[in-house]
Amino acid sequence: MKKLSPPEFARLRVKTRLNLAGRDPTDSYGFVNPAIVRGSTVVYPNTEDFLVRKARYTYGTDGNPTIDALLAAANTIEGGAGVVVTPSGLMACTLAFLAMLSSGDHVLVTDSVYRPTRNFCETFLKRMGIETTYYDPAIGADIATLFKPNTKAVWTEAPGSQTFEMQDIPAIVAAAHARDVLVLMDNTWATPLFFDSHKFGVDISVQAGTKYYAGHSDVLIGTVSARTPELYKSLNRAWHELGLIIAPEDAFLTLRGMRTMALRLKEQMPAGLEMAQWLGERPEVARVLHPALPGAPGHEIWKRDFTGASSLFAIELAPVSMKAVGAMLDGLTLFGIGASWGGYESLVLPFDCKAYRTATTPDFKGPTIRLHIGLEDLDDLKADLDAGFARLRAAS
Repeated sequence: MKKLSPPEFARLRVKTRLNLAGRDPTDSYGFVNPAIVRGSTVVYPNTEDFLVRKARYTYGTDGNPTIDALLAAANTIEGGAGVVVTPSGLMACTLAFLAMLSSGDHVLVTDSVYRPTRNFCETFLKRMGIETTYYDPAIGADIATLFKPNTKAVWTEAPGSQTFEMQDIPAIVAAAHARDVLVLMDNTWATPLFFDSHKFGVDISVQAGTKYYAGHSDVLIGTVSARTPELYKSLNRAWHELGLIIAPEDAFLTLRGMRTMALRLKEQMPAGLEMAQWLGERPEVARVLHPALPGAPGHEIWKRDFTGASSLFAIELAPVSMKAVGAMLDGLTLFGIGASWGGYESLVLPFDCKAYRTATTPDFKGPTIRLHIGLEDLDDLKADLDAGFARLRAAS
């Protein structure tokens, strides 16, 4: 197997690069996959080399070949100046803030933000003396009206991970960059395969790699990508100083998942859309929140900027008691009730975001449920939900 030069590798398409990135059989005794390298201490051949740290790896917290293979794979689809990896998706979000903000700064955060990220802003950032203002995710170019002299960054998430509001990222980027304000984005829903965040000007792009990167619900991991060398220098320095190393086994499992990510998303996108359409036709469902569904809120932005969609979306039920919702969900056999997504299994999650929205007031009149469509047969999933709706009606 001939080793490709960097220019030859760069000319390959995404699926091929994901297949090849970070693996070199000549560096792994001929084995296809890179080895799992465990280690903390690196020994040097002599005093001179130690004093100048003359070694490819200097200590376990600086990385190792397994982690480097994952970084190569992530960077090949992010397309930025460099990537760091973290022990969880939440840590990827929080690292982005810690690397880019300082005491006295002001940050704008979408009101549809992932709730643990909001909790971080309300506690840790507040203790650091960093002010957070939440904004309507539909604000677009009017984000400029919220800038203060000390505004350093805007945090975006498109779509929101529960209510699926789409954000006009190009408009926000244009307004922010006109004031030298950074744009940070949680891009986990679309992944870089379906939304090229750096191409649209996003400065820091975050992935909860726990989801579609790893893909098998057995790893906690996150990635953070910087658009420019200068931003990557700040990001990498924060990563190193915080000691955010990951386990080599987690790097290996995530890398293995990424090899098939494009194929899984290609299967799960149409499955999610078909299920969303089916649910939209049911009398028990008042509204479907799926940006890729024609007629759904935010569809025009999704159609303009995105090249695909994941299989995560939400529904609003017609008004009914939570007792009836419990009867529906508790009897499901193929959908687990779980807080994550992106794996091969289907999941449901009841939620009520009204208690933690501050810039917007959700207009839901009935209970809301988030669904993740996995790789099961769609007819089986529909039958499971159909039986659930029968229980819901009986309990109403």
